[in-house]
Amino acid sequence: MKNFLTVLLASSISVSAAYATKIKGKVLDGQTGEAIAGATVFLEQRGLSTKTQLDGSFEFKGLSAGVDRVHIKHMAYAELIKEIEIQKENTPHFIFQLTSTEQTLMEVTIKGRRNGGDDDPSARRLEKNASQIMNVVSARAIEISPDITVANVVQRVSGVSIERNSNGEGQYAILRGMDKRYNTTLVNGVKVPSPDNKYRYVPLDLFPSDMLERLEVYKSLTPNMEADAVGGVVNMVMKSAPTKLLLQANLATGYSQRYFNRDFGSFSTGGTSAKSPYEQHGKNYNATAADFNKGALDYTYKKPLPDLVGNLTIGNRYLDDKLGVILGASYQNLHRGSRSIFYKSAVVGVNPNAVITEQSDRQYDEQQQRLGLHNKIDYRFNPNHRVSFYQMYVNLNNMQLRDAVNTIYNGQYDPSIGKAELTYVTRSRKTQQQIYNGTLQGDHHFLDNRLNVRWSGVLSSARNQLPQNTMISLDGVEENFERKRTSLVNKSPVTYRWERNTDNDHAGYWDVAYKVPMENSKLELSTGGLYRDKQRSSFYNNYNLSPASAEEAKYKYGVDFQRYTDLNLTVTNPTGAVANPLTYDAGEKTTALYGMFNYENDKWQMIGGIRMEHTNQNYKLLFPAGEKRPEGSQIYTEWLPSLTMKYHLDEKQQLHAAYYRALNRPGFYEIVPSSVVNEEFLEKGNPDLKHVLADNFDLRYELFPEASSQFLVGMFYKKIKNPIEYTFQPDEVRKQDVYYTPGNFGNANNFGLEVDYIKYIQKFGVKANYTYTHSRITTSKMSRRINETTQDPEAIIVDQTRPLYGQAAHVANLSLLYKDANNGWEGQLAGSYTGSRINTVSQFLNDDLWQKGFVQLDASIEKKFRAGWAIFAKANNILNTPMELYVKGTNPENEKIAEKLIEDGNTLIRKDLYGQNYILGLRYSFSK
Repeated sequence: MKNFLTVLLASSISVSAAYATKIKGKVLDGQTGEAIAGATVFLEQRGLSTKTQLDGSFEFKGLSAGVDRVHIKHMAYAELIKEIEIQKENTPHFIFQLTSTEQTLMEVTIKGRRNGGDDDPSARRLEKNASQIMNVVSARAIEISPDITVANVVQRVSGVSIERNSNGEGQYAILRGMDKRYNTTLVNGVKVPSPDNKYRYVPLDLFPSDMLERLEVYKSLTPNMEADAVGGVVNMVMKSAPTKLLLQANLATGYSQRYFNRDFGSFSTGGTSAKSPYEQHGKNYNATAADFNKGALDYTYKKPLPDLVGNLTIGNRYLDDKLGVILGASYQNLHRGSRSIFYKSAVVGVNPNAVITEQSDRQYDEQQQRLGLHNKIDYRFNPNHRVSFYQMYVNLNNMQLRDAVNTIYNGQYDPSIGKAELTYVTRSRKTQQQIYNGTLQGDHHFLDNRLNVRWSGVLSSARNQLPQNTMISLDGVEENFERKRTSLVNKSPVTYRWERNTDNDHAGYWDVAYKVPMENSKLELSTGGLYRDKQRSSFYNNYNLSPASAEEAKYKYGVDFQRYTDLNLTVTNPTGAVANPLTYDAGEKTTALYGMFNYENDKWQMIGGIRMEHTNQNYKLLFPAGEKRPEGSQIYTEWLPSLTMKYHLDEKQQLHAAYYRALNRPGFYEIVPSSVVNEEFLEKGNPDLKHVLADNFDLRYELFPEASSQFLVGMFYKKIKNPIEYTFQPDEVRKQDVYYTPGNFGNANNFGLEVDYIKYIQKFGVKANYTYTHSRITTSKMSRRINETTQDPEAIIVDQTRPLYGQAAHVANLSLLYKDANNGWEGQLAGSYTGSRINTVSQFLNDDLWQKGFVQLDASIEKKFRAGWAIFAKANNILNTPMELYVKGTNPENEKIAEKLIEDGNTLIRKDLYGQNYILGLRYSFSK
């Protein structure tokens, strides 16, 4: 009997297994047909649940046949309950469509763009529906990426590479091979000024990435957009008030691997003076050593505290959803650094025909304190009238200590010789950069929604300060391969510099659009414009200090004085050097008007029109100091047409074509006739510098097969008139002086190809893009030839054709994604490649400095728990990729250098190493 029961039980199990089946399906957005990831699918009778994967798919295994009720839930959609039949085998795949509960109104920006883009499906939808050719990075993609600043986020976009700062972090965006000067930065569609002391472009490392709702990169313009964007536009859309209570917070800590085995150098930042003695006491004041705080010379070396990263965002709607409020704060305290080794010859510039005789070994230690605050209040009077007020403040304090050993060898550079002239130069520099933006906007609809009026009033300010930038130089000696610091450099070994500049912008925008009643198509006619008044003030002053006596100049470091604060110094220029061309006031008034049409039917969309921009730019030197042109101005008007066309091949694929004319204005610093003594070279402005004009053409095929997936392939061409490039040029009067100065160089061409691919299969996804860019510009260079009569070498000027500054022929990104929705795991391995590109344009033929192509690898991982909690980790620069600069070619004598600087016929000039950085944190998110 026992055996019979056993056989019967086994048979039952076999029969059950035989009739066990599985079901598959997808959950889609009912309006767009896009897949919904992370939705919960629950079978009521069986008590089983799972979550949809990246492509919206789900699967249940081991089910018995029968009828069940399925419940599908997602926080952004209404719950779906539906009865389903599970068959014994071959159950058809289920397709469930959810209805969105979000009732978001039009975002009140200059372009009136729809809110959204906080997840990948929404980002793809924005790209598909956009009038312009653009790419979007969603808030969720930013959150799970390895990046914590906007500068590093933007490098993941096709056609974008970044220029890094001295500690290896991203700082500026280069779009489609066009230098950072050709790009425009917007916040919520509004242009913001730059705190940079020289140029217009905005440092993107000022902005913590967790402030963003999405990041938009525009690669074409329409007439209602500002035209100074030859390369493109980076638009940071900040978080807006949600439809219900939202609370988000994260707190993380981390460390730089660079400081696992070495100390961090710093100085007393609280001991620096915000104002120079001239500013404190007046122009006739004679400064003494007692007027200078010695905190900038108080150097310490110890292990840094762990890094700290935090963010808090809270928002809700009140008064029957009429009033929306959101507040956000972000803080980062990071310790970064690098080692830089720089080689050069004794002649001016780095000439490949010259022998390398000098080496500079520099250690950088930087503490970055980054603060971001923003809030937005919007009020809906009724469905037709809405106003909003947005405020943003970002601040970056960068405290950098640079310790350099400069070595000049007697004869050819060769460390094995063991005899050299040494100079130790330590620089302590505190840089404060700030941007404030306040924008009041209104959106009003009349005539049964046919007439739309939008307006904006903008107050923006950007500020850059370098208070008491300090340098001290000591002579050194190398004996038996040991380097030692000895006495103070005799000629003014200590210098203090104060630099400050402020940009204040007042701007007004207005747009009026009228929808013409038509059958089977849509036509909207619009006009608008802007007026901006920009005012800049720039201040520069420096003081030089020397030992109080000739005897004290001979004091030995470590013997006669132990710390630099022990030095007894005297001021050699007690009234300072404020009377210089870098102390100036400047202004710019911009007026713009546009007319535009937007026509759309079932197959076509066409947007075209013309924009007029009038510019009145001026400067005035406060201390002309003999300059021939102490005042100057540039006044011009440009008419800028554009046309964008989009043809829908079917619901999932379309062709996108665009033409627009754009301009690029010189920065104030670039047209002020200033001569500046920098550490590596002399720099000078050019008051005759012209603005740039460019005709831009785009054609792109766009396929959106499902949900978050896409395939984009396109071509672009730019014809540039009067491009601005920096080159080394001899001074017209003092022929022996060579200045690094901006100039216009005829015409240039830039064309390329872009491919962008995103695909998700269940738990796995891949994001990949590749951009090929080819540009050409011809500039004059200095060369040498042998005089046939005297047989002596003589200098000549020749033309050389080369790529545009900063343009890499190949740029690529590859991210491998993993998401296990059921267990809460999500990870990303992100690699980026930037090909070789020109870093510095030389005055000599075949002497440009090139940056070697490089690969950077980053990673991130997140584990979600119940009730909105998650832990995450990020790792940057995993491969410790160096930044290397080289010149093409070399002098045969350089082959003998003990350090191997020659590779494939190229000469290494500089190599920077940054180390890896790690962050581990906790995140909380709550939404009602």
